[in-house]
Amino acid sequence: MLSQKTLFASLIGLLLLTSSAVAEMPDDHSMKTSKFHRIEQPLSLKVAVTVGGLALIGIELWWFIYSKSKVSPTKLTNNE
Repeated sequence: MLSQKTLFASLIGLLLLTSSAVAEMPDDHSMKTSKFHRIEQPLSLKVAVTVGGLALIGIELWWFIYSKSKVSPTKLTNNE
């Protein structure tokens, strides 16, 4: 469990971090810059990226959860 000192320091750090992020926001949120332009992507590309991302997440879950071989504890302690 966290000590009171660690918890208090974490909360103060979080408050300082959020207050500095709010202080840096410009007053006029509708300011538009010409640095970035929106590029419309085709729907098929959006679907392909989404399906690819979900497939990678599924592979990662399978790798870390289901791919472990089931070894009984007796085989681990037996040194023959």
